[in-house]
Amino acid sequence: MPHKNFDTDVLVIGGGTAGFGAAVAAGRQGLRVMLLEATQKVGGVMAFCPGMPWGGGFPVDQIIGGLMEELTDRLAAMIPPAAEKRPCTLDNFGPEILYDHDIATLTMFEMLEEAGVEVRLGATALTPHLEGDKIARVECCDRNGLFTVTPGVVIDCSGDGDISAKAGVPYALGDASGSMMAVTISFHMVGVDWDTAFADPDPYFQTHAARGIAEGRLHPDLAQLYLMRGFHAGTVFCNSVHIRNVDGTDPVAVGRATQEGRRRCLQLAQFLQSDVPGFESAHMSLLSPTVGVRETRKLEGVYRLTGEDLAVATKFPDGIVACDNPIDDVMRSDGDMTHHAAISKGDYYTIPFRSLIPAAVENLMFAGRILSADPVAFASVRGMPQCMAMGQATGTAAALALRDGQPVQRIAMDRLVAALTAQGVNRLQTAGA
Repeated sequence: MPHKNFDTDVLVIGGGTAGFGAAVAAGRQGLRVMLLEATQKVGGVMAFCPGMPWGGGFPVDQIIGGLMEELTDRLAAMIPPAAEKRPCTLDNFGPEILYDHDIATLTMFEMLEEAGVEVRLGATALTPHLEGDKIARVECCDRNGLFTVTPGVVIDCSGDGDISAKAGVPYALGDASGSMMAVTISFHMVGVDWDTAFADPDPYFQTHAARGIAEGRLHPDLAQLYLMRGFHAGTVFCNSVHIRNVDGTDPVAVGRATQEGRRRCLQLAQFLQSDVPGFESAHMSLLSPTVGVRETRKLEGVYRLTGEDLAVATKFPDGIVACDNPIDDVMRSDGDMTHHAAISKGDYYTIPFRSLIPAAVENLMFAGRILSADPVAFASVRGMPQCMAMGQATGTAAALALRDGQPVQRIAMDRLVAALTAQGVNRLQTAGA
């Protein structure tokens, strides 16, 4: 089969929440956009796994706005509604958005179609080729073989930052010692009596968990059970099974962790049925096809967001989304599960656009969990609503860069913030504010 070549204004790599935001935003600016997604769905973990709550969507109880608000409104307006706002029962988390993940995935595909985005599923970006300080072309592949894309701008939303790393962007793996957060495999319990199951005042079911661990029926890392009411009545989302010390950039390690996680999920499901009131008639469903990876590469951007920035609630002039998520660190190496408050209650910080661009490559941006942040800040900024907004910022920035014929590093930040504000992104520091 002959090698094919394609031109596009914007190449978005990865169709998770960040890639979705980038592709829709760029497409709505009238740009030709190609989105490559290695799986058969968009939405990343929120669609590929049973469906994660969109925690972080309401910093200080106000929605972040933009595409996140539009998607939520479209789902909530359906009959019956396919999304709603609920309080989170976990420590230091604000309200979250619960939703039907199948309908959400369908709606995200529709929004990509409406924006004119060319979506290529089962497609992977392999190698960037640079000419000077620009990515001139990207070698890619799908089931039919290799093809080449010549882009105006590349937006890396892959989660692991492979293309950015291959393009020479410096990065760090995990924290200063190379340790990464645990990966997680999740499932639903269906047919749960909510009133009985959640009568226990402890949101983490620690007394039950301790008994299961002491009797050798649960893994020791299950001392806290993360069991949350699902969107549909009688369903419980089980986000409890974490596997430590997995290099998320190693597909063999990810495969092994997935199988180990499946075993622990079955043990947990059987324990819930036998030992936890309200789960007697329930059964396990929607076991994730793979583990969710929280952390691999952190790329080096023009600015590195720090824990100190969060602690003082910094609102950057080039801030592109508000956030008040806690420092949600998940079993890094031998550490515990923590979600300590990042800032004073009732305040928020913003994520700067400069953390989404490299110092040197002129037509490359990145969004999502590969942004430039230290381990403390990263543990807060990685929420899916914030990732979607990061993507929206890069997609909007691509239009500014291409229309002005400028490197992404020279985009006028006041114009970008003004454009995002016009798109409904809330609480940014617009000129004169």
